[in-house]
Amino acid sequence: MRIKILGQGCSKCVMLADNTRRALDNLGRDADIIKVTDIAEIAALGVMATPGLAIDDTVVSTGRVLAPKSIEDLILTHTSN
Repeated sequence: MRIKILGQGCSKCVMLADNTRRALDNLGRDADIIKVTDIAEIAALGVMATPGLAIDDTVVSTGRVLAPKSIEDLILTHTSN
């Protein structure tokens, strides 16, 4: 699994990355966490509000910092398909 944190590194982006790591730890899963800071690449994914979260190149959240539990739910939903 590959998870992308979309944003230029603001405090909210850092918090989303931290919460993503916590969610993965809680689930006992590993993933590559990639920080995408290039505005053109972020916009190409259709994200107009950061921070954004993408799981395996599917954008699942934009414009907010998700709690670890919410990220866990997204991971489980996305990987159960």
